[in-house]
Amino acid sequence: MAYSIDLSGRIAFITGASSGLGAQFARTLSRAGAAVVLASRRIDRLKELRAEIEGEGGDAHVLELDVTDHDSIKAAVARAETEVGSIDILVNNSGVGISQRIQDVPEEDFDYVFNTNVKGAFFVAQEVGKRMLARANGLAPGSYTGGRIINIASMAGLKVLPQIGVYCMSKAAVIHMTKAMALEWGRFGINVNALCPGYIDTEINHNQWSTDAGHKLVAMLPRKRVGKPEDLDALIVLLASAQSHFINGAVIAADDGFAI
Repeated sequence: MAYSIDLSGRIAFITGASSGLGAQFARTLSRAGAAVVLASRRIDRLKELRAEIEGEGGDAHVLELDVTDHDSIKAAVARAETEVGSIDILVNNSGVGISQRIQDVPEEDFDYVFNTNVKGAFFVAQEVGKRMLARANGLAPGSYTGGRIINIASMAGLKVLPQIGVYCMSKAAVIHMTKAMALEWGRFGINVNALCPGYIDTEINHNQWSTDAGHKLVAMLPRKRVGKPEDLDALIVLLASAQSHFINGAVIAADDGFAI
């Protein structure tokens, strides 16, 4: 007898959905049956992804979102719930990085990383979480009580790496944020977990792996390989599902063993 996870009837809100892991998470959750809300600043890319998902028979919606703008966060979440329905699943994926030695990081670059990776992620989760809490307390309508929040952290939040220290610090903060939310919201049926990907081949970094620096990096990895976005498919579906009801506050590394 085959085992399957069905997300039919659930609505998933994915930030940073215009490319890379965010786009793959959206495809995967749609294929599992969820209606997906694609949120990002790059509307044209989101429309392309929506067309792809709809072409496969999925249900996708596009919203503009700047996670560094609190008003944009509130407006996007409100519009999603008005136009699509109550958000059951949040994939908190927006993130940026810089490559600099610690002594060379200017204030504007530090703020750029933390405003997106930490402050933005926090207020997206807070806005969605408040609505999940209202439903759990019977103060707002919704077909599903509780919720699933998946914060996309990084292996770099578990293991400090050279020249991306600020990025590592920001993702470590996302991990602690996840635990704090899980502690306060778990009793309301809202499960909050962190997924920590390792090195994944995406369109942003694809050309890096063919350079000398890329070859040296791959040689440092436990199994001398980088992952593919689809390597995270099973985890994202599990954490979004009702079957993950006993998983709360978990920090799950999907890095091929690099952070060990």
